Amino acid sequence: MISTLIRTAVLYFFVTLAIRLMGKRQIGDMQPNELVITLLISEIAAIPLQDSNQPILNGVLAVLLLVFLEIVISVLAMKSAGVRSIINGSSILIIKNGIIDQKAMKKVRITVIELVELLRLQGYFDTSEIAWAILEVNGNLSVIPKAYKKPIEVGDLPNIKQKKPYIPLPVISDGVFVDDSIKTLKLTKEKVIELSGEKSIKNIFLMTLDQTGNKTVVLKENS
Repeated sequence: MISTLIRTAVLYFFVTLAIRLMGKRQIGDMQPNELVITLLISEIAAIPLQDSNQPILNGVLAVLLLVFLEIVISVLAMKSAGVRSIINGSSILIIKNGIIDQKAMKKVRITVIELVELLRLQGYFDTSEIAWAILEVNGNLSVIPKAYKKPIEVGDLPNIKQKKPYIPLPVISDGVFVDDSIKTLKLTKEKVIELSGEKSIKNIFLMTLDQTGNKTVVLKENS
């Protein structure tokens, strides 16, 4: 019992030190190689804890080797763009000059709904507000809004009456109805088709609607 407690304490402090040596990144900010190393360290550290017959030194040496490899790879990535591209990948433009790049989305296997969700996390609820959107290698989305859509402080407009905000919801995603959004807007599928102005939803890559009827329609590139 005492041996298990000591082994656990030693591995805890050692793994904590190893992670600190790798840098101060949160899980969501880690590059692919950093995430892999972190997962491997946790798995290797667990082996001596699960099997008391395993020498704790084996786990310590394995963790040290992984930390060493991570530091070496990080240094190489800093000095070589080629190594950095192979290990971490590269950022990809998802929206260019206000136009969604459908080929880029297929390349990174991101759906329209996922793109809308990522934009909402950045505080943008309408794709028509975006000039540029870049999917970073860690999965985060960097957004540059169109000039007339840039946020302003409420204090800058003291005499302007604030309007009730309406959130655009995706009603068609890659040629398929989004039933939950249609129900929320209290519309029928026939009404959505009518509002889209298209004969078939198969031609629509993304369509959003809000409670006032404002819409955004993005057609598929081959339509």
